[in-house]
Amino acid sequence: MSQTDPTPSAFDAATAVTRTGDGGLVADLDPGWDVGGGVLNGGYLLAVAARAALEGSPHPHPVALSAGFLAATGPGPASLAVTPGPAGRTLAHASVVLAGAAGPSLTAQVTTATLGGGPPEWSAVGPPAATPVEDCLAPDEVAPPDRGGEVGLRTHVQTRLDPLTSGWVAGRPGTEPVVRGWLRLADGRDPDPLALLLFADALPPTSWATGRYGWAPTVQLQVLVRALPAPGWCLAEARAGEVAGGWLDEDYRIWDSTGRLVAQSRQLARAPR
Repeated sequence: MSQTDPTPSAFDAATAVTRTGDGGLVADLDPGWDVGGGVLNGGYLLAVAARAALEGSPHPHPVALSAGFLAATGPGPASLAVTPGPAGRTLAHASVVLAGAAGPSLTAQVTTATLGGGPPEWSAVGPPAATPVEDCLAPDEVAPPDRGGEVGLRTHVQTRLDPLTSGWVAGRPGTEPVVRGWLRLADGRDPDPLALLLFADALPPTSWATGRYGWAPTVQLQVLVRALPAPGWCLAEARAGEVAGGWLDEDYRIWDSTGRLVAQSRQLARAPR
């Protein structure tokens, strides 16, 4: 759904950017996409930055993004300063700085291109043997042990956690920091490359799988969008390679409803205390 659609989805409305009279870009960051404590989700913010980069790009899709989170970002008015980089028939590059009332809180390097949706020529990354979505855990079966209170992101992203990696929900944490689940936008909007940026940071922290609960703020997030996703649920799996010294890394892989790998991400986050 385009940003100019007269009835945009909740996601499109929440990530919309507007050009001002002097040529700048602004956004009104929606408080409903928080992860607790009034802090907005990193994938949501990256989608806003990607929209800003697409405004001046000759290409329609974000394909490679690297974001640094300078500070926790809350809702409200924000400006987006876009510095165009080299652009050609295949790729275009841009730098984006998102700033709110307290100053810059996110910087992103965004590469745009035109994605396809066909099968890969070769792939060594097939989807895992996940539990079917209808047999997974619905939000009302998962008591969030992190920050207490309502988390807005859960109302906008439907998440069905795979019980094979969710023993912690029943008080039986495992030994491996892996979380897997099915994701889709709650308002029925089909996934697209911008939604995949959101999904790349939408699962609970992998440390929860081992019983280490709490907030895991993202410090740096890289996302690769590999293909246009098919309609329906996306399957996401997040794995930590190491938790040490107060830090954890997470590698995401996301498959669409056909089993096609459509996105990958890596992030560095502070480990819950």
